[in-house]
Amino acid sequence: MGKERPATADIAVEKLNEQQARAELEWLATEITRHDALYYRSDAPEIADSEYDVLRRRNEQIEAMFPQLRRSDSPSLKVGATPIEGFGKVRHRVPMLSLGNAFSDEDVVDFVARVRRFLGLAEDEPLNFTAEPKIDGLSISLRYESGRLVEAATRGDGAEGENVTANVKTMQMIPEHLAGNDLPGSIDIRGEIFMSHADFQKLNADQQAAGSKTFANPRNAAAGSLRQLDPTVTAQRPLHFFAYGWGEAQPLPGKTQSSVVDAFKQWGLPTNPELLLCQNAEELISYYRDLELKRASLGYDIDGIVYKVDRLDFQERLGFVSRAPRWAVAHKFPAEQATTVLNDIEIQVGRTGALTPVAKLEPVTVGGVVVSNATLHNEDEIARKDVRIGDTVVVQRAGDVIPQVVSAVLEKRPEDAQPFEFPDVCPACGSHAVRELDEKNEKLDAVRRSTGGLICPAQRVERLKHFVSRTAFDIDGLGDKSIQAFYEDGLIQSPPEIFTLEARDKSSLKKLKDREGWGSQSARKLFAAIDARRRISLDRFVFALGIRHVGETTAKVLVRSYGDITAFKTAMITASQGTDSEAWLDLNNIDGIGEIVAAAIVEFFAEPHNVKVVDDLLAEVEPQPLEAVATASPVTGKSVVFTGTLEKKSRGEAKAQAERLGAKVAGSVSKKTDYVVAGADAGSKLTKARDLGVTVLTEDEWDELIFGNL
Repeated sequence: MGKERPATADIAVEKLNEQQARAELEWLATEITRHDALYYRSDAPEIADSEYDVLRRRNEQIEAMFPQLRRSDSPSLKVGATPIEGFGKVRHRVPMLSLGNAFSDEDVVDFVARVRRFLGLAEDEPLNFTAEPKIDGLSISLRYESGRLVEAATRGDGAEGENVTANVKTMQMIPEHLAGNDLPGSIDIRGEIFMSHADFQKLNADQQAAGSKTFANPRNAAAGSLRQLDPTVTAQRPLHFFAYGWGEAQPLPGKTQSSVVDAFKQWGLPTNPELLLCQNAEELISYYRDLELKRASLGYDIDGIVYKVDRLDFQERLGFVSRAPRWAVAHKFPAEQATTVLNDIEIQVGRTGALTPVAKLEPVTVGGVVVSNATLHNEDEIARKDVRIGDTVVVQRAGDVIPQVVSAVLEKRPEDAQPFEFPDVCPACGSHAVRELDEKNEKLDAVRRSTGGLICPAQRVERLKHFVSRTAFDIDGLGDKSIQAFYEDGLIQSPPEIFTLEARDKSSLKKLKDREGWGSQSARKLFAAIDARRRISLDRFVFALGIRHVGETTAKVLVRSYGDITAFKTAMITASQGTDSEAWLDLNNIDGIGEIVAAAIVEFFAEPHNVKVVDDLLAEVEPQPLEAVATASPVTGKSVVFTGTLEKKSRGEAKAQAERLGAKVAGSVSKKTDYVVAGADAGSKLTKARDLGVTVLTEDEWDELIFGNL
């Protein structure tokens, strides 16, 4: 079971206030990360893919409505989960990113329109897309050098996966040598490993007959079969493979998505015969409808359709946003409902003190996935739906929050079922739990929060869990259970105490190795893992501090702007002394920050206790600046502002291009601005640039600057 959920799930995104949105994003970041680990590392998901997709969609919708609230650990910034132990690790030369999702015809129309708008294409200009089934399997990257298979790796967390080369080489469908003479010197071919329905049924029958563990679904069976430490086991499993994309390639055998996939087929790699070239949104939607009807007869699981812009030069221009490409989207199939019994309602306390009711359900299978917990949102929603312990309830896998209790089946209600009384005290610390008045709409906040603050163990523990989470310090062996136990026993009360644990253990009468569940080897491994994180990238360090509104992306933006921890800390402390300071203005001038995020950062550094925690941490760890941008260019490290209407490309494309070249894109002009690129109808920013003597470039002059020196 995951952490508590904010009590606002029933509220449409456009009606959320900032406080409610912040609480939801906090929970979503934690919960999605938990499900990533269950899916990618354990092959034991608790929820269906459609449920997971809705969680991500809710997160993306809230971030779009409140961009200043995007967290450094936002699910929109990451893919998959950290690789498991047991296999060697492989660093992907080009990250294996995920896809954005579409859930309706309108979403598909919007996707096509966004692409056209970004590229500046007129409605009558041709724009082709590939469409193919989205297979529910295990993503894999195959490295071929001079046509020979030299490495195979799982997706992992998108940046680093598991080395499963020996296992993949046992698969007959994947050639060890590519056919043909005109092969690239090297290429990373991406695809999906899966198991057919017929093979899955036979495998489970064989497993059951042998008294071995059976698999919940074909996806789990495929993942479990590939991730065998003994390759001979993998060799006995009926695994299939389709190639659909690539990472690093020198060179590519075509100029379109479809032509490259055709080349894969010519080389001897299996590709999906259902791939189709479409010319507009209407054809994409028609393909989706056809495949939805054929879905049951395909012989393997799919959970939607993938659309990709066909021209590779267009893909290059579109680039990426967060964890996903702008040039592709997954159109997902709808989800399902089921009924079960509500056994209990548990109140959970989150990092910010929010009390969230969680339904403890009689386990029920919804679309092939067992669900035993679901959100009840908040006390108002419990009352509105009149959901009671003992009720038979409808559980839904689709909607704003999944899984969620939709309603009670009143005709099956027990006679002794009583209305649920929401507690007005914190179950973790006994402090009052209150609903604050929202100053914007003068209504009570939907979330009831514990007033316990730092005395509330639930909140302090959750902060520590955030600090060691995968996207923060990521300390092996120091998971949620260990943090909880160490906190309760007084071993770790604050982040700096993590790094003094070994020194304190040496002088302690009760050694870590003597604790239940531990031993000499596990204690040594934990201390080694902690020591290994004494040098950590600065963006992870900033994110780990748990500053409100500072997610992974924001942390990287800050680090790119300030360079090192000394400059960042000094600037933030200075900015906290007043909004009229130059440091405050510089912070607000960073593109993607804004006043709300800036205020949260300076509020953090205005608190002496927080500064002491940072100082104590810096006595133990050495945050490392981000790696320099690989591409050297005349604008690397320069501050650039784009204003007015550009003719050759959209402003979004221009900003993305500048960032790829190492420039810092600012939202406003200051004396520290190096270049202002002015398009048509440029206004106040152009005027200010001239007043300050900042170099002003036309779009053509900007292109000459960056392209003439590449």
